Amino acid sequence: MSEPRTALITGASSGLGAAFARQLAARGYQLTLVARRQGRLEQLAAELRARYGLNVEVLPSDLSQTAGIERVADYIAGQPALDLLINNAGFGTTGRFAECEPTRQLDMIQVHVVASVRLCQVALPGMIRRGRGSIINVSSLVALLPPLPGNVTYTATKSYLARFSEALQLELAGSGVRVQALCPGLTRTEFHSGPEFQHFSPTRTPAFLWMTADQVVSRSLRALENGRGVIYVPGWQNKLIAFLVGNRLIGPLAAGVAHRLWRSSPRT
Repeated sequence: MSEPRTALITGASSGLGAAFARQLAARGYQLTLVARRQGRLEQLAAELRARYGLNVEVLPSDLSQTAGIERVADYIAGQPALDLLINNAGFGTTGRFAECEPTRQLDMIQVHVVASVRLCQVALPGMIRRGRGSIINVSSLVALLPPLPGNVTYTATKSYLARFSEALQLELAGSGVRVQALCPGLTRTEFHSGPEFQHFSPTRTPAFLWMTADQVVSRSLRALENGRGVIYVPGWQNKLIAFLVGNRLIGPLAAGVAHRLWRSSPRT
């Protein structure tokens, strides 16, 4: 009997992270859940253990802090096998960069970029040695759009994750290890529930542009299993936006429309 597959998910206490946890548990994965909110992690772990009878570990860590990143890195290094790493932890802010609270901007770089890079690097040797494994770096549709004023650091860090994932997959060609940069658009999660988005109203954007976390995750996992390209955009509406913006003739017009929609609607 083969060993159960294992996955580690950051930002697992809610949103896409929790959806990944539930869908992977349904597929029989043993899980390690990482986030700051231990209570939420424990609640989700208990739910999954009771429903699927799986081993679900909880690893509370603040990935905006070096100590938190290293705690997770040490955990991964001590595992005999990790089949899937999902770098999902993240958050957004609004406002002009020169007026934003500086600590939040630096924390965003730490969570989106530094933590993701560090955890990829510590997970890869074991995956390469076994000739199998996968990494999903949760980027954003904004990574494929022209620069977005009002979300400067968010856009830059998500763009980094997309380009990093593409280059990393090139290095891993023939290794049996797959990398996906997941680039969702508007997703119904707790992303917009913080105080920084108190003036944000989801009704300002058309309902058809929104997806649920479960929809995004199911499409992401299916694309990974089917070996689709590194950059994966879930949902026909998001694919259409990415295509139109990339078109030489109508790209500038499409980008302008996308900017107006996204300026009032920061991403997942």
